[in-house]
Amino acid sequence: MTLPASYSKNRLLKRFSALGPYVRELKCKDGYFFFDCLAVCVSAKVAPEKREFWGWWLELEEQDQVFVFNYQIGLFDKNSEWHAMGIKKKADLEHIESTLQAFHERLIDSFDILKLTLIPSENTATFRTQVMA
Repeated sequence: MTLPASYSKNRLLKRFSALGPYVRELKCKDGYFFFDCLAVCVSAKVAPEKREFWGWWLELEEQDQVFVFNYQIGLFDKNSEWHAMGIKKKADLEHIESTLQAFHERLIDSFDILKLTLIPSENTATFRTQVMA
């Protein structure tokens, strides 16, 4: 079972782009969308092209007429790759979780407007501020 034809990749990308600077269009394909947020710079002393960031990413995948979300937190390294890992500094973790929560609320609103269903993956990260579908 697939989504109605009116929910094309381009229509969804347009809607997701309105959520903020999170969607990575080059990583998206039909039925799969990738979002991320570079929330906290690890060290501003490093040259900009070599900086690493703490943050979160979201994989959103269409499955049987619903979208399953999987959030992870970790390090965005100097090679532009994400690595799931715990965040040691409480202030950094709180900032990451607050940006994620604000984004997720906008994502839910967008899905409500589109009349689409959003559910968590079994593997999605757990946070102090629980992310609800």
